[in-house]
Amino acid sequence: QAQLVESGGGLVQSGGSLRLSCATAGFTSDFYAIGWFRQVPGKGREGVSCINFQYKSEFYLDSVKGRFAISRDNAKSTVYLQMTSLLPEDTAFYYCAAAPYYCSASVGAMDYWGKGIHVTVSP
Repeated sequence: QAQLVESGGGLVQSGGSLRLSCATAGFTSDFYAIGWFRQVPGKGREGVSCINFQYKSEFYLDSVKGRFAISRDNAKSTVYLQMTSLLPEDTAFYYCAAAPYYCSASVGAMDYWGKGIHVTVSP
């Protein structure tokens, strides 16, 4: 059974940094793109960043460009989202998800999802 488990969230002050991890198991994640999405109450889930199976980052949400960096370590079956210069508007539940080979910013295109982890950025 495919599993994605997020970790590394929590509370941080504005301007601080966090590194989220997405550990995968139960499927051959080497052949999947892994994306990070986020959601705040009352709004839809939006794509934050994604890295494809060839280790290439395919997109970043405009508001996080230059602040967030996605990477993957297939030997550890883990994808990371390094978040720096965090802002209060980055506060959200963050989810990782998997799609075959190439990235999509569409929630409906993802095959597997983690349960999410919360990030709170205080002013």
